[in-house]
Amino acid sequence: MHDSQPNNPLHGIKLATIVEELEAHYGWEGLAERIDINCFKKDPSIKSSLKFLRKTPWARDKVEALYITTFTDDNPWVKR
Repeated sequence: MHDSQPNNPLHGIKLATIVEELEAHYGWEGLAERIDINCFKKDPSIKSSLKFLRKTPWARDKVEALYITTFTDDNPWVKR
């Protein structure tokens, strides 16, 4: 059985990869400005952010939405 998800832009991308790429692109301060959650504001780290995001669906949804808008081909600000 092959589970293909051609309409899911996050298919096959790990949460750790999402957080790492967003942090590299925006930095912790930039992430905190865009998504108002403490794991990006107070002593941020990849490990603590992943722990919080795995337990908090609404925050994970916001992070995933930011990733999609930042790194999809439809974004006019990203040159690929």
